[in-house]
Amino acid sequence: MIRSMTGFASIGREEGGHRVSVTVKSVNHRFLDIAIKAPQSLAAFESRARAAVQRRLTRGRIELLIALELGGETGHEVVLDQALLRRINQAVGLARDKGLVSGGLTPSDMLRIPQVLDIRPTNEGVSGLPESAAALVERVLGDALDALVGMRETEGRFLGADLEARLATLAGLVTDIEREAKDGQARLDARLRERLLALPADLVADQAAVAQEVVRFVARSDVDEELTRLRGHFAHWRALADGAEPCGRKLDFLVQEMNREINTTGAKAEGPRVTELVIGAKAELERVREQVQNVE
Repeated sequence: MIRSMTGFASIGREEGGHRVSVTVKSVNHRFLDIAIKAPQSLAAFESRARAAVQRRLTRGRIELLIALELGGETGHEVVLDQALLRRINQAVGLARDKGLVSGGLTPSDMLRIPQVLDIRPTNEGVSGLPESAAALVERVLGDALDALVGMRETEGRFLGADLEARLATLAGLVTDIEREAKDGQARLDARLRERLLALPADLVADQAAVAQEVVRFVARSDVDEELTRLRGHFAHWRALADGAEPCGRKLDFLVQEMNREINTTGAKAEGPRVTELVIGAKAELERVREQVQNVE
């Protein structure tokens, strides 16, 4: 499947007094790199958010921003540690008796003492949030990721069409190289045989051996094997592009293999236009390589 690594989605929803907005952006990256920015109240939810991204995406730099406003009706309980407050009050009383402090504890003093008061939301879910808020965050996150995947797939269709056109251009160049290489081989064979015929008879002791060497020399410029492998890579490319799995890394590897075959072809093939055609093929393959960097 050809799917782009770039995309953007932003979804907000209000329900039960809670307001959630999720913004997700993705750009190119060799691997899956996830960055999550969320309020402290969602700290325990981050592992679930990361897992949700990993289920849907395999490559790209993913920046996820989650905002949450809890509804006013959300219940809270205030827990006062009376035993701790009693001990603190006794300590303050002893200090007052010794003249170290004056006055007693005020409500303001009590609020500033750590661990005396604990304010917690009631009906907490697994993430430490009210269950209704946690469920809403999960739904909105899922919708945003689905929208991002949809955008990446839409862009992937344009990428796929562009890559298929470039692959067709490469296939045409391979056909031209094959034709030019065969003509070059035939011309090389004719030149060698013509020069052998021009040699004095006493210099050519074994005509059969000389003819065999000519055939062997001409065979060095044969590129049928390289061009056959190139066409095999084209077929493999189309199978990957039509498959269900993300294929960016495999396509990148195929581009490297294609480049190797084209280089070998350029080094071996004969013909006045072979160099020009090979340069054209390498230029087109470089454009393919650049586009493949965008494929998941």
